[in-house]
Parts: sequence; structure tokens; C-alpha cells
Amino acid sequence: MIYLQISIAQGPAECQMFGRFALQKILREAEAAGVEAEILEETSSKHGILSAVLKLSGSCAESLAAGWQGTLQWVCSSPLRPQHPRKNWYIGVFRLPEIPALLENEGIEFQTCRASGKGGQHVNKTESAVRAVHLASGIAVRAEGERSQHVNKKRALELLALKLAEHHQTALRQHAADAHKSLYQVERGNPRRVFKGENFREQR
Repeated sequence: MIYLQISIAQGPAECQMFGRFALQKILREAEAAGVEAEILEETSSKHGILSAVLKLSGSCAESLAAGWQGTLQWVCSSPLRPQHPRKNWYIGVFRLPEIPALLENEGIEFQTCRASGKGGQHVNKTESAVRAVHLASGIAVRAEGERSQHVNKKRALELLALKLAEHHQTALRQHAADAHKSLYQVERGNPRRVFKGENFREQR
């Protein structure tokens, strides 16, 4: 799964127009490449968009994203302000950190071991303790408070769900911080792709 953000930063209306074009072109390229593209978030404006976040998935998602990441340049006299001297407009496409999936049964590894806590001889002599590892994130928990391995497994799942929820919330906060930061990080110069004219003809 790949998350891309189109950022207009603090650009004017012309950049907003360019942002809408970039979003539509990414969607068209994704469809042509067999990449599933979903708009997770879009902030529209009078002339285009202020920002958008896309989720890309599929075997060609990585190469598609790589072809867009960086600064994009549009060389064109302003279609909104004919007397404006500026002819170069910049926006950015940034890759955001992947948000880990929440609890999935097929992504958990269970290990049994002898309990080390209180509970009498029966607890200590049998492998009633359960360690659960979420393979995608590496988060691990251990439950050993009960004599029954089945009960400890259930408790381990509950503990793991709590840990993953905490992990997920931390990732979401970081995602929001990165998204906010990237809105102001459009770099002028050394563009990844360049488009020209009101028809956005790409310069090769």
C-alpha cells in the first residue's frame, strides 16, 4: 500500500489548477497500469484542489508512485491573470508513511511456553502461557495469568488488540503531522516532471 499526497503548499490559484490536473492524470495512469487508486482525502478550492491524498495498491503501484514523487512544474502564462508576469507554477507530490493494518488473525503468530508467575504447580509445569506476535508490526504480548492455554490465548489477543490500537493511533498522528508539514515543503527547481501550456503537455 502506498500513500501519496499532492500538495499545493501556499501556491496561488494557478497551482490549484495544476494540482487538479495532476490528480486526474495520476488516476488515469493508475487505471492504465492496473493500479487500484483511491482518493482518501481531497480539499477542493474554487480553481482546483489545495491538497489530496491517494492510496495506491497493486503490482505496479511502486513504479507509478516513483514516477510522480517530487516537485512538478507547469510552464504557462496564467489563464486566470493574463497580465501576470509569472509563468512557472510548482506543486509537490510526497509519499506518506504507510499506516499499519489493525488486528488480522492471519498475521499473528502464537507461541506457548511455561508460565513464570503465580498460580501453583499446575501453571508452572504446563505450557499454559501464550505469546502472541503481530508479524507486520513486530508487536508482541504475553499472557500467563490463567491455567488454561485457551483462556490465555484469548487474553493475549485482547492485549495485542490494545497494543495495535495504540500503535495505530501513533501512526495516524505521525501521518497527520507529516501531511501538514509537507504542505509547506514544495521545492522550486529540479522538477520530477514538467508540463507546458494550458493543455498541460508533458515535456519529455
